[in-house]
Amino acid sequence: MSVEERVAAERLVLAANEAFYEAFRAGDHQAMCRVWAERAPVACAHPGMEALSGRASVLESWSQLLRQTSPLRMRCQGASAHLFGDFAFVTCYEANGDQPAHLCATNVFVLEDGQWKMVHHHAGPLSAPRPERWAPARSRLMN
Repeated sequence: MSVEERVAAERLVLAANEAFYEAFRAGDHQAMCRVWAERAPVACAHPGMEALSGRASVLESWSQLLRQTSPLRMRCQGASAHLFGDFAFVTCYEANGDQPAHLCATNVFVLEDGQWKMVHHHAGPLSAPRPERWAPARSRLMN
């Protein structure tokens, strides 16, 4: 894969990652369903909860989370894509509304039918909120 192809793939992975956060912010369960892989195995570990496996369990957890009366306005900061063939992961920080980032997240994607689809999301708390003034991590292209 040429450098140009890898950069283009990285952009698509970051766009898939942003689609996840857009669905999250909008509370849009259907959009969330479109983000997740349909054939590849999926798993999710929400902060403070047990890990979930299987598309039905993972999407049911998102259905419950997105129905909360106080919407979570999660935003992604400092996203960095890491590519390896048809597999990619994004590391980032998550912040809610105007608050500083308080979670660190890893989002894993696979190439399914020509589109990057999420197969794993794991977010966990930081020991202290991350200040807004920090440089985002640099991308690492592998392959």
